[in-house]
Amino acid sequence: MEGTQRYVKENQDRFLEELKELLKIPSISADPAYNQDVLDAAEKTAELLRQAGADAVEVLETKGYPVVYGEKIKDPSLPIVLVYGHYDVQPPDPLELWESGPFEPVIKKTEIHPDGAIFARGSADDKGQFFMHFKAFEAMMQADELPCNLKFMIEGEEEVGSASLADFLQENTDKLRNDIIVISDTSLVGKDIPSICVGLRGLSYVEVEVKGTDMDLHSGLFGGAVPNPINILCDMIGQLQDERNHITIPGFYDNVIELSENEKNAIYKIPFSEAEYKSAIGIKALHGEEGYSTFERNSTRPSLDVNGIWGGYTGEGAKTVIPSRAYAKISMRLVPGQDPDRITQLFIDHFPSLAPESVEVKCKALHGGLPYLLPEDDAGLEAAKEAMTKTFGSEAIPFRSGGSIPIVALFEKVLGSKSVLLGFGLDTDVIHSPNEHFGLNNFYKGIETIPYFLKFYTDKFIQK
Repeated sequence: MEGTQRYVKENQDRFLEELKELLKIPSISADPAYNQDVLDAAEKTAELLRQAGADAVEVLETKGYPVVYGEKIKDPSLPIVLVYGHYDVQPPDPLELWESGPFEPVIKKTEIHPDGAIFARGSADDKGQFFMHFKAFEAMMQADELPCNLKFMIEGEEEVGSASLADFLQENTDKLRNDIIVISDTSLVGKDIPSICVGLRGLSYVEVEVKGTDMDLHSGLFGGAVPNPINILCDMIGQLQDERNHITIPGFYDNVIELSENEKNAIYKIPFSEAEYKSAIGIKALHGEEGYSTFERNSTRPSLDVNGIWGGYTGEGAKTVIPSRAYAKISMRLVPGQDPDRITQLFIDHFPSLAPESVEVKCKALHGGLPYLLPEDDAGLEAAKEAMTKTFGSEAIPFRSGGSIPIVALFEKVLGSKSVLLGFGLDTDVIHSPNEHFGLNNFYKGIETIPYFLKFYTDKFIQK
């Protein structure tokens, strides 16, 4: 891999400039106003993949946004590694909290990244991370050191639940046939700490509506005599967790697979500073389920959070009304053993029972995803550990992430493939929030590590 690594070092500046061009495209899949921008991002991704050296590059239609596909089949006797990523991004709101334009990528030095980080929406989630694979592939091609067959599948709906992917996988199982999948859409447990995500939480996402009167009413004339849906909704949400921050939905924890002693011990080997954690996100005290550490709470335990709540008058100045309706979006992160469809139904059955007779309650399922856990003896995991140890210079640590990537469980169900989550971001990259960024050292370290992962995995495949 000497030629590959030399090529990477010689072309770092160009790689960064190419990434900036991709980040300038506001590919916000959640907002129809950005429809053309999402399509433009797909075309740009395909262009970059062709430039890297892929064959048969296509922008394939789905029921939603397209999938960008490309491949390099070197030798049928060698393993096929499928690279997955997504070119769509989260909305940048609230815009006023960005220190620079969300789609105007700039390099800034930070306390965590003294050598600089690239600030832009999508820098860490996931344009910067899937782009590492493009550049690693390009370097291996230029050095004639590609050790295996590669396929690329970059989609445009991950941030809205990958709704079109199930049908796409079913319709393209032969095209997507592979021996293992590698995904860079996760984080390291800390700066300069080699670590590999071996598990993901699943997701159940719902929207609720509480309706009182047929119209907004004057709060002076009617206050105290009619139901206020916002007050009632807040009370209902408050009942979803008890004083121990334990979720109170009946049956919610029934199928949770508890950690083994080995898994618990592994968690305590992960370097973690509560003070640094609080400082990085600007809070004075932590909050969560009683009886568990912070790292357990945000990765190995289920959670329930309100992601948005609205109703009534929210404009400038005062308007004294009792709103007729109130709304909230609620997400539940799930762990191995929990099924998102079952959890969603448990919520829908339970939530209306918390309301008084004076209001009507509606619940709507938005989307969900299964949790995922990679076996400890998986060859891909072993190759990833060896690759990270090689480039970081210390032993890689396995850990579970609190995030959700619904496609991972779907890959295993439809394609029969395990996924290695080889991410290089940090939790402090504030993905989904204003000022998202991706450390330049992390970006380059990813490009260095990926070729070794492919080589070590290929060696294990051949030996098997």
